[in-house]
Amino acid sequence: MGTTASQLGKDLLSEYQELTFLTKQEILLAHKRFTELLTKDEKDLPNVRVPMEKILTLPELKSNPFRTRICQVFSTSIVKDGSLTFEDFLDLLSAFSDSATLEIKSHYAFRIFDFDDDGTLDCGDLEKLVNCLTGETEDTRLTPEEMRQLIHNILDESDIDKDGTVNLSEFQHVISRSPDFVSSFKIVL
Repeated sequence: MGTTASQLGKDLLSEYQELTFLTKQEILLAHKRFTELLTKDEKDLPNVRVPMEKILTLPELKSNPFRTRICQVFSTSIVKDGSLTFEDFLDLLSAFSDSATLEIKSHYAFRIFDFDDDGTLDCGDLEKLVNCLTGETEDTRLTPEEMRQLIHNILDESDIDKDGTVNLSEFQHVISRSPDFVSSFKIVL
């Protein structure tokens, strides 16, 4: 599917439309924004990767507390450096689009929150999740007791099989009862 970054053919555009939840206009805008992150020399290279540091300069990600984790989850880089190809970038935007299904959004939210990539949300993942949401400054950080109580409450509500972790199906069950999740889990260019 690769193409040079400076051009996007009609066939490839149609293929991207079929494979994502994005419209033709959204794909073209994504392509424009992605190529703006490339150097002049990179624009003529096929399947070029943009380093995570450059991706994180996009205003849509800059203020997201999960920005680094989002890049890591959507990156297909073998070295797991969070760099994105254009197709990785499209996958990211597709999962965060208004048209993506609850199942897709909850799947990627789970992967983003699973900081250690072990397929479950355990106490360590939940602590990192809370710290991302509250900020990790002295003023906003929860006390150890508040954190322990919050994680206990989360597990009490979410851990259906009582194994001390939240798996994907338990997470999706919780998300299905959150009416504003779909509308708030989005990134719009």
